[in-house]
Amino acid sequence: MGLFSIISFLTIIIGVAFYAYKRSRSVDTSSADGYFLGGRSLGGFAIASTIIMTNLSTEQIVGQNAQSFRVGMETMAWEVTAAITCVILALVFLPRYFKYGINTVSDFIEVRYDTFTKRVVSLLFIFAYIASFLPVVLYSGALVFNKIFRVDQILGVSTGVSIVIISFFIGAVGIAYLFLGGMSLGAYSDTIYGVGLIVGGLSIPVIGLVMLGDGNLFNGLDYIVKNSPEKLNSIGAIDSPIVPWPTLFFGMFFNNLFFWCTNQMIVQKALAGKSLKEAQKGALTVGFFKIFGALFLVFPGILAFNMVGDKITNPDDAYPTLIVHILPEWAFGIFGAVIFGAILSSFVGSLSSTATLFTLDLYKPLFGKNKTSQEVAKTGRKVTIIIGVFVTILAPMIALFPQGLYQVVQEFNGIYNMPLLVLILAGFFAKRVSSLGAKVTFLTHIVLYGLSKFLLADIHFLYVLSALFFLDLFILLAFSKYGKTEEFDFDQYNSGLDLNPWKYRHVVSIIVVVTVVATYLLFSPWGLAHG
Repeated sequence: MGLFSIISFLTIIIGVAFYAYKRSRSVDTSSADGYFLGGRSLGGFAIASTIIMTNLSTEQIVGQNAQSFRVGMETMAWEVTAAITCVILALVFLPRYFKYGINTVSDFIEVRYDTFTKRVVSLLFIFAYIASFLPVVLYSGALVFNKIFRVDQILGVSTGVSIVIISFFIGAVGIAYLFLGGMSLGAYSDTIYGVGLIVGGLSIPVIGLVMLGDGNLFNGLDYIVKNSPEKLNSIGAIDSPIVPWPTLFFGMFFNNLFFWCTNQMIVQKALAGKSLKEAQKGALTVGFFKIFGALFLVFPGILAFNMVGDKITNPDDAYPTLIVHILPEWAFGIFGAVIFGAILSSFVGSLSSTATLFTLDLYKPLFGKNKTSQEVAKTGRKVTIIIGVFVTILAPMIALFPQGLYQVVQEFNGIYNMPLLVLILAGFFAKRVSSLGAKVTFLTHIVLYGLSKFLLADIHFLYVLSALFFLDLFILLAFSKYGKTEEFDFDQYNSGLDLNPWKYRHVVSIIVVVTVVATYLLFSPWGLAHG
């Protein structure tokens, strides 16, 4: 990484920060609504950009390309099928969230069940973000950034020291973002980094295919079709360790519903929309991105297999090795800024959600009942700093844990994702739901999911989630039918928000679904994998 690369890298990240800061000044972040939800001022493009960038991290970019290096395009299920749930977010979940005027997902749990269940959900979210997502984003981001850009060699330090330095740098910038401008500053920077990630990310497979085809992109694609057609098959075997095909309709679908429709980290960005119309535009834009995102989150792993496969012993090195192999020296600073933006955005997005949940769901009702909106926002800033510093210190320590524990942490969401999804779906459509049933559902799920890690260790966790979803739903509905409940009036709430939907939502939704099906046909034995 030469002097030009370093200068271009710093110029981009400073320029983006300055632009975002100037834009965020239009939002009054002194109030709780302004600090945590950007004053509900975001348009569709800003919503889409900040959701995309919060979702994407280097661990995802490297991890999914590592899986595709091993097994091929079946890995794209994590991306492409998410587009279906983005459609459901736009058509089913967002109209109801906006109708009730909630600030957090757990607010809706309180509306339909009770305060105790709401706080349990909030605590589970907070613990998941602090224990796994935030430190993993920082650590894995620093690891990959160092692997691609050789920060250890530039600074003349060991790999471990360089990872600590990078983690602390990203953490400090992220905390400063939220302290100065709240969620809106991060959202406006994401509009720039989002475009950069799409352009930069898609340039990798294009450049790779041109190089593989000796200057011709289609010759490069033809080379892969002829030499590794099995890698282009998106239909995983029934016993696949990555994505067994039956889970596409059950466990994978339910997992995506949880992540894209009920996960505070994602939903908060849509709730910051100036209207339901803009939120729906944002959600459906994300749907399109998730389909085409597979081209730089999955396909480069297959490129690496064909171009530099003989140099790779660890699949996790597939993407970094490919980048070093195909990128010209002058582009390293620009691509480095894009990767930095992906790490920063994921960190800022999840840190903002953690601070929001803690401040609005726990601090305000328990200790701040008489506090003004401005005082609550000040507390939110302090909470942001405390949590941010804690996870930044925690991040490098992940290297000390055994590899197996890391995998357990990654699957932590399975402890609470299915019962939360069941509670929200029932809350949307059932006039009577049981708060006792909600607690029993959570407790039963946690016990059974924990036991499955020991008794069903050889069965893919998506199969386990498939069964647990229906069991959770049965328990809740049984308590709601035979237990003590009250009839809920769905028309009693008026949030005062703009609830006019986007008039093209149904047309665009159909296009998204058709594109998903077409993508699966393209990467199948009936398409490119015919060899």
